[in-house]
Amino acid sequence: MDSSSTRRQNTRRKLFEAAVTLIAEQGFSSTTVDEIAERAGVAKGTVYYNFASKTVLFEELLRHGIELLTDSLQRAADETAERGGSRIDALDAMVRAGLDFISRYPALTQLYVAELWRTNRAWQSTLMQVRQKAIAVIESVLHEAVTTGELSDEIDIPLTASALFGMVLVAALDWQSFQPERSIDEVHSALSRLLQGRVGGDRKDIG
Repeated sequence: MDSSSTRRQNTRRKLFEAAVTLIAEQGFSSTTVDEIAERAGVAKGTVYYNFASKTVLFEELLRHGIELLTDSLQRAADETAERGGSRIDALDAMVRAGLDFISRYPALTQLYVAELWRTNRAWQSTLMQVRQKAIAVIESVLHEAVTTGELSDEIDIPLTASALFGMVLVAALDWQSFQPERSIDEVHSALSRLLQGRVGGDRKDIG
């Protein structure tokens, strides 16, 4: 990668970080391009050079963030499979990966959850598409678990995948907002027990 491409990526990363923090703090409508540029430490024209508008910046911000989360979930599943772990182990690893991601990007997660409930946004279609990509990673592991007999074939895979995804998001935000004294290991342990007990059946080998 040449130096100009590296600089542009670094600039876009700064803009992403500045925008997500500001929008999480004061909302999309109240956040101006001037503020984003100032927070990122770049000229206002740089924002428009990289993104056609504030709306495009925000849409790409959501896409970028959820794609990062999706990659984290997929990597956790793949690494578990490489170690010879079960599909339930893979789901547990994905819960941990989700918590790790949210602890690194809390403002992005708050923004994503808030935007899920708004239906009048220009980026709603994009948000639904990237969300489905994340859900699909979980659905794939659930399908494998049913195929191998680790889970009952009576489970509703799409709904279960959405429930697991939502469980991690909401639990992580609650942890960061109301129980910040807890460690990530404590939170993961609690969700792991819920996963193993309610989804994994009667497994007793919970750490």
